[in-house]
Formats: sequence, structure tokens, C-alpha cells
Amino acid sequence: MITGTSSLASVYEGWDGHQRSLVRAIAPLSPSQLSYRAAPHLRSVGEIASHLSLGRVGWFQRMHAPGSEEVARQVEGWEEESRIVENAAELVRRLEVTWHMIETTLHTWTISDLAQTYQHTYWGKTYAISRQWTIWRIMSHDLHHGGELVILLGIQGIDVPELGDLGGHITEPPLVDPS
Repeated sequence: MITGTSSLASVYEGWDGHQRSLVRAIAPLSPSQLSYRAAPHLRSVGEIASHLSLGRVGWFQRMHAPGSEEVARQVEGWEEESRIVENAAELVRRLEVTWHMIETTLHTWTISDLAQTYQHTYWGKTYAISRQWTIWRIMSHDLHHGGELVILLGIQGIDVPELGDLGGHITEPPLVDPS
């Protein structure tokens, strides 16, 4: 039973599987595979992977998530995005660093913590953003861009069954006991 004092890890179980699928999709890619883009005005595979990690940091820092300030300081020292988008090892490292921040948050905060809000100004309007909204936004951001990666890699003939056919959800549910 999930209660208001349960950690968020129980609520968002499975997101970690999507993270593993993202890492496994990016890790073996060559610079030319990472630089592939479907059209000149669209992000490349590497730019999408970088965008995922930067989005995580930005939003988690806004809500003062555990470990987000430390990761934000690291981001300031990260090389310019254009210099790393063809470097699979660096893209994976950034996905893992930002995932650690997310994982820490999910294990630290409880369901009751989701209602807490912070102010965020966007296009001249100030919003009261809840932690629930922010976590959902980043999870859906990961899923959305994971889908883009599947398409861009598929166009290149690169099969990523975990991220594609399995929907990035590699945590297998328990089987039903036939007895």
C-alpha cells in the first residue's frame, strides 16, 4: 500500500528502466551516428541526449531537489554542448549524473512532498509550480525525447529494442502464478 509517507521511488518505479534504456541506446554510438539529424533545423541524436540531461538539471534545481545544486555547479563546468554532442561517453556520463540526482530525490521525498510549490516565472507570468508537476514534466520529457531517439536511430538502421519495442520500460512485471 502506498501512503503519503511512502518514498516517491515506489510511485515512479520503472523510470529507472527507461534511464537504463537511454544509456544503453547512446553508449555504443559513433560520432557520426550521434551527429545524425532528420532535418537541418532539428536536433541531432547527441543534441537530444544532451538536452535530456540539461532539462533534468534545470527543473530539479528550480524545485531545490536533493543534490540538484551540486549537479547545477557541475553543469556550469560542463563543456559547451556543441563540443560534446558527438561524444557518447560524455553524454552517458551526464545522463547518469542527472539520473543520480533524480534517484536521490525519489528516494528522499515522499508522496506528501509532491504538493509543495515554488514560484516560476515564464513569459511574464508567475506560476505556483508543484513538485508533482515538475517531476511529471521531466519524466514525460525523458519519454518524449526517448521516442525521438528511437526514430532517429531507426532511420539510421540502429535497432534499440529496449527503448523502442519495450517502450523504454525494461522492468519486467511479475508473472501470474498459474496455480
